[in-house]
Amino acid sequence: MNTANKLTMSRVLLIPVFIVLLHIDFKVNIFITNISIALLVFIAAAITDLADGAVARKRNQITDFGKFMDPLADKILTFAALLWFIEVELIPAWLVLVVIIREFMVTGIRLVAAAKNTVIAASIYGKIKTGVTVGCIITMFVLYMNIPLGEWIPIPWEQITYWMIRLCWVLIGTVTVISGIVYLVDNREIMKMDK
Repeated sequence: MNTANKLTMSRVLLIPVFIVLLHIDFKVNIFITNISIALLVFIAAAITDLADGAVARKRNQITDFGKFMDPLADKILTFAALLWFIEVELIPAWLVLVVIIREFMVTGIRLVAAAKNTVIAASIYGKIKTGVTVGCIITMFVLYMNIPLGEWIPIPWEQITYWMIRLCWVLIGTVTVISGIVYLVDNREIMKMDK
C-alpha cells in the first residue's frame, strides 16, 4: 500500500475513534474532555485528507482505492460530526439534509460519468465547500465545549457563541448549495437523457 493510501486508511480508522469519543462522557478538566479529544481526532483526520491528496499528486500515487475511499472517508467523517451536532441540538436537521442531498447528487453524477467513461475533476467550489465546512465544524466544536473564557476576558461570550453558530449555519448552507448548483450546471451534459 502506497503512502497516499496509508494516509487515507489512517483517516478511515480515525472515524470510529471520533464517533466513540463523541458518545462517551469524561472530563479531566475544562480543557481535557471527550469532546476536546474528539476534536483533536477530527483535526488529525482532516490533516490526513490534505496530506493524502498532496502526496498522491506529487508522487503520482493516484489509485482506484484512493479515488473510492478518499471521498467516502471525507463524507463519513463530516456526516458523523454533523449528525452529532443534531443530537446535541447545535445544528438543525434540515441543514444537514441539504448537505446530504448535495453529496448524493454529486455521487450520482460521478457514477453516471464513470459509466460513460468520463472523469470529473474536483472543482475549486467543491474544495471551498470542504474547507468552509471543516472550518465551521471545528469552530462549532470549540463553541460547544463552552470554555469559561468570561473568567479571563469579560465579554458577552453567550451572545458571541449564539451568533457564531448561526454564522456557521449560513456558511455551510451557502457553500453547499452554491457548490452543488455549480456542479450540476458544469456537468449538465453528462446528465442528458440518452436518445
